[in-house]
Amino acid sequence: MDRLQNIIRKYGTNIKRKSRKCAEKIRKHACLLCLAPSVLLAAVISFGVYRQADAAEQAEIQEHLAQEVVRFHVLANSDSADDQELKLKVRDAVLGYMEEKLPESDGAAETKDWLRSHIDEIEEISRRTVADAGTEYPVSAAVTTCWFPDKTYGDVTFPAGNYEALRIEIGEAKGHNWWCVLYPGLCFMDTTNAVVPDEGKQKLKNVLTEEEYSRITADSDFKIGWFFW
Repeated sequence: MDRLQNIIRKYGTNIKRKSRKCAEKIRKHACLLCLAPSVLLAAVISFGVYRQADAAEQAEIQEHLAQEVVRFHVLANSDSADDQELKLKVRDAVLGYMEEKLPESDGAAETKDWLRSHIDEIEEISRRTVADAGTEYPVSAAVTTCWFPDKTYGDVTFPAGNYEALRIEIGEAKGHNWWCVLYPGLCFMDTTNAVVPDEGKQKLKNVLTEEEYSRITADSDFKIGWFFW
């Protein structure tokens, strides 16, 4: 009997000790579980504040950038192979005309003024190109404000937003379109390879702050440039 009581006393003590350890672990884990939602909430709030600040900064850069550049936008009649090819023919004809006639400009405002004063010629060149291809699509050209998504063009990035652009619409203008940056001179290059010339980047650097320029020429969340979509 004494031996049995000793065994009970020994193992009973061990069981109580282990029970206390288990209880302590449970309490610690319970505290962590209580803290986890608070930590997670704080992280989410911090991330949200960061994203809002970053979005505000991008919007500010876009607004400034929009004042310093002019885009060129050609919209195809449809996504058919013939209409897409015709779009590129119009692009090449208009770029050829502007490369020859567009004078060296000191800013986006001068470029837009020139485009507006020569819009009839640009529209006529576009119409003639369409007619020479054997189609009867109507063509319109105008300098207007357009919304562009953010895209990458070479190693330059512009955020999405509204920009003034020379916009040429062919037919119903429902096909994939083509665009580039007309000022500062990012269109006059090999139209196959989107390599931004140093001269164009230098002009951007001259009109943007150092931080703005570093943002649009570095890898980031917003991308822009020459794009077919």
